[in-house]
Amino acid sequence: MKHGKKYAEAAKLVDRATLYDPADAIALVKKAAPAKFDETVEVHIRTGCDGRHAEQQIRGAVVLPNGTGKTVKVLVFAKGDKVNEAEAAGADYVGGEELIPKIQKEGWLDFDVVVATPDMMGVVGRLGKVLGPKGLMPNPKAGTVTMDVTKAVKDIKAGKIEYRLDKTNIIHVPVGKVSFTDEALQENFNALMDAIVKARPSAVKGQFLRSITLTSTMGPGVKVNVTKF
Repeated sequence: MKHGKKYAEAAKLVDRATLYDPADAIALVKKAAPAKFDETVEVHIRTGCDGRHAEQQIRGAVVLPNGTGKTVKVLVFAKGDKVNEAEAAGADYVGGEELIPKIQKEGWLDFDVVVATPDMMGVVGRLGKVLGPKGLMPNPKAGTVTMDVTKAVKDIKAGKIEYRLDKTNIIHVPVGKVSFTDEALQENFNALMDAIVKARPSAVKGQFLRSITLTSTMGPGVKVNVTKF
């Protein structure tokens, strides 16, 4: 992959052989972010899990204390009183059956997170082929299938993020923006790492956290010392 001049300059700031303390890594990621826009700061965690085994899967959610810096659009599938509850909590879109053709046929996907009450999962299930590949299917483990739509919507708006293993057993998550203070990013990073360490499947043998890399959208990766965790 060929990188531009700005990236090459930014990459010079990072010593690839060094495992940095989280605080130093965060400062470096901010310093090395080359783009003119407010880049997202991402964490990539390589685990010792084997996601092919159900008992070694990791999936959950954590509310970042300082949010993600992104405005998140929430769609709630609900009926009855739960419709008003979702709207009052700040959901961007609330509906039921009538949204199916809009999503399936018209390709409407103007939302970032989908929440559903358990009694609507039969309806939402019909959207599996559309929402599944995009990682948008509601899931009880992530707190997006729930009767407490108020809490679900408010948590998501406050900066709740989902984490899960990808096919190569790596977890990729945003922890804020380059414009955040070092302290805010550090708090978010710590909250995420606490959640991941607690989510360690008991079936995993050997080293759980293989590597942690912090990066901005367009910047070079900075390796974090995993022994801290």
